[in-house]
Amino acid sequence: MAAANKARINFRLSDELKKTIEDAAAELGQSISDFAISTLTQAARQVLRDHEITRLSERDRRRFVAMLDDVSSKPNKALTRAARRYRQQVG
Repeated sequence: MAAANKARINFRLSDELKKTIEDAAAELGQSISDFAISTLTQAARQVLRDHEITRLSERDRRRFVAMLDDVSSKPNKALTRAARRYRQQVG
């Protein structure tokens, strides 16, 4: 067994749920393990992506967009330095 495939997850479920999972795996031509791994991985990645997203209320979204559109705003020194560093690193 490859070192990358030594970790295990064990759980108990009802006979009915097990049959549903077996049927779904068969429909996709996958083993139960492959089906479980792909389904759990997809769900886990979606949860992590969802938690990386900042959600704003409609009021805060309008305020944020208004600040972006405000041409009278000037960047502070820290933002100017950060932009300069970015241009030096990225080009």
